[in-house]
Amino acid sequence: MDETVPKRKSTRLKNYDYSSVGAYFVTICIADRKPILSEIVKAFDTQLVGEGLAPPAYSVRLKPCGLIVREQLKQIEIRFPSVSVDDFVIMPDHIHALIFLHKNTGGTSPSPTLNDVICAFKSLTSRICKKQCGIEKIFQRSFSEHIVRDQEDYVRRKNYMRKNPVRWYYDELNSEKK
Repeated sequence: MDETVPKRKSTRLKNYDYSSVGAYFVTICIADRKPILSEIVKAFDTQLVGEGLAPPAYSVRLKPCGLIVREQLKQIEIRFPSVSVDDFVIMPDHIHALIFLHKNTGGTSPSPTLNDVICAFKSLTSRICKKQCGIEKIFQRSFSEHIVRDQEDYVRRKNYMRKNPVRWYYDELNSEKK
């Protein structure tokens, strides 16, 4: 009996160098899409902790794992000096981030690839969430990325992130009415 496991299809572009200087729009999803990172709330709630990405009427309130994710996103630039996280939003069950890979100007180490950066982020975040929150598996396998092509594409991705909490709020509101 043939019990071969189907090969997993790569979501990455063939022959593209993911250590190339440029901007990347990254989406990282939570295992089983469990809403463990945050909740979207109306702005009149007095306990808001949002990152300023939501329009004034709505904001993101981070849960304990979301606070860890935020801290680890900020740590990326310390771990990888040739990488910067331009902006991010921590949604209930996923994360969006605009990440820039810059030219590596120091030392002889090769520039990290986008995969190196995301794997380190996910690994360290998972370890801390397991220890502090008791969550065994936090992330889905892999991540989605989009290579930002130009300024217009960059603005479109940034606006998408800014509007995502509002879309989430109304999607949740409408799903509860069904």
